[in-house]
Amino acid sequence: MTKQLGKRLTSLLAATLVVACTAMSPGDSADESVSTRTITPVTTESAAPIINYSERFLPVVARDGMVVGPEQLAAQAGVDILSRGGNAIDAAVATGFALAVTYPRAGNLAGGGFMLIHLADENQQTLIDYREKAPIAATETMYLNPAGEVDRQREFFSLQSAGVPGTVAGMLYAQEKYGLLSRQEVMAPAIALAREGIDLSFGLHFEISASAERLRANPAARDIFFHEDGTLYDIGERWRQPDLARTLEAISQQGRDGFYAGSVADYITTEMENGGGLITAQDLAEYNVVERSPVRGTYRGFEIVSAPPPSSGGVHILQMLNLLEGYDLQAMGHNSAAYLHHLSESMKLAYADRSLYLGDPDFVDVPVTELIGKDYATLQRERIDSGVATPSAQIAPGLLINGESTDTTHYSVADRFGNVVSNTYTLNFSFGSHIAVPHTGMLLNNEMADFAAAPGTANAFGLIQGDANRIEPGKRPLSSMSPTLVFRDGQPWIATGSPGGSVIITTVLQTILNAMEFDMNIATAAAEPRIHHQWMPDELRMEKGFSPDTIKLLIDMGHPVGISPRTSGRTNSIMLQDGWLLGASDTRRPGGFVAGYSSQGQ
Repeated sequence: MTKQLGKRLTSLLAATLVVACTAMSPGDSADESVSTRTITPVTTESAAPIINYSERFLPVVARDGMVVGPEQLAAQAGVDILSRGGNAIDAAVATGFALAVTYPRAGNLAGGGFMLIHLADENQQTLIDYREKAPIAATETMYLNPAGEVDRQREFFSLQSAGVPGTVAGMLYAQEKYGLLSRQEVMAPAIALAREGIDLSFGLHFEISASAERLRANPAARDIFFHEDGTLYDIGERWRQPDLARTLEAISQQGRDGFYAGSVADYITTEMENGGGLITAQDLAEYNVVERSPVRGTYRGFEIVSAPPPSSGGVHILQMLNLLEGYDLQAMGHNSAAYLHHLSESMKLAYADRSLYLGDPDFVDVPVTELIGKDYATLQRERIDSGVATPSAQIAPGLLINGESTDTTHYSVADRFGNVVSNTYTLNFSFGSHIAVPHTGMLLNNEMADFAAAPGTANAFGLIQGDANRIEPGKRPLSSMSPTLVFRDGQPWIATGSPGGSVIITTVLQTILNAMEFDMNIATAAAEPRIHHQWMPDELRMEKGFSPDTIKLLIDMGHPVGISPRTSGRTNSIMLQDGWLLGASDTRRPGGFVAGYSSQGQ
């Protein structure tokens, strides 16, 4: 009798711990829908790998479905789709459309990005490239003034800064080809959020306030984000977006033609004609999604699958992992001076190569195979001095064997069928160009700024870019977006990605290294302080949180250390382990949320 009672109490305790872990997610609320948070009681044995009191950070736990994203309502919209029988692709599309309503600084209809999908039934991965494209009228010198200097105002904050949007085409393509539900079912949550309104959160209030001057300067954006008298909505005040609701309804009813033709397309082209923009009806009609093979490589038995060009992310994550695989990182110790030194030196070499070799593969030959090859890493590793930092001025792109904003956003999704989605998309800057298209409720991207306006000069994120990324009609600009999947023993183990412009690549790299090399759970892997070096400018940027002794050792090695005034990136990740989904939204920014559900009766 006593043994039976003990087993029952132990099982109850295990279930309580799992629920407690779930309840600790950032942004959790007391009135949360039970359908998205029900956790089935489990035995101590199955709970043991999840609850570990040696960790300072714990993930949220679920069984059958999970969405980890930058905003609560959109994440819940995605997980509701999962609970209604949708798969990870349905949920990813529902989340993407909902973020256009609830997270307008980066969630979007008129932006673009990359969706990396693991298809469980086929045990295959595919990458949906819905990156924006340069308009037909774009020219290589379009942002240069008569003196040959880049006009940053025109490049960043004008109608000419907008590339042809890809988000709507990409979401619809993914859902139609790989989803289970109807388009109308998947889009319904976003339409309801726009029509019925949302209570303005602290995070959204802060974000709009930070960009208020530019948003007020554009009449259409002013109408969206402010009261008629120009004042900002208060925290907790109901904010409705009727124009955006009508745009979403047009897409729901008409599919692609609801955006790239008809009234919405007319609104876009009219605004372009009136304001000197370049996007035409032909640009919209001819926009195409490209399904690409991801890049893939290995690291100490793990398989890494990531975004191919025109993203630079996957190539350089694999390149840096190949370099680091030649060192005993565990012996160095996590975030020790020796470890950070080798990490920084590998970053310099990768970003130097980015400046020369990376671009849109539909326009230039990108030597992907050579860049991610183990042989190339062996040669490049010889350029690293294990005791002294090499000045960036002495580092040129490697000789091959065969010779995005801080306000992008990322979310990860997993379903009960074993499918996994890692999606990163963006408007580029926070709120893009800050220009809205009248009558549509949507902001335009300023992704043309990701091209090399003048090859050899730095872009908005300080990245040096070469001729491979020069402006050409129909070309997709080079990106740092890095949706990534890690496989262990042939099965998906981690889905992750980050916003952050140039720091996206190094953020994802350190997150997966923390898990693969140092056996951290996904919440801890996301929480550890990070560094960033992008070759030029020659600065090792460090988040706050590193030991002063470690910083001094790095300075003594010759590293030009700068303590960053802001955090680096913001991952939204899922770890799949022992039949559980473990989610973590990086707390470096407010509002991130993990929505998960577990069915009853297991």
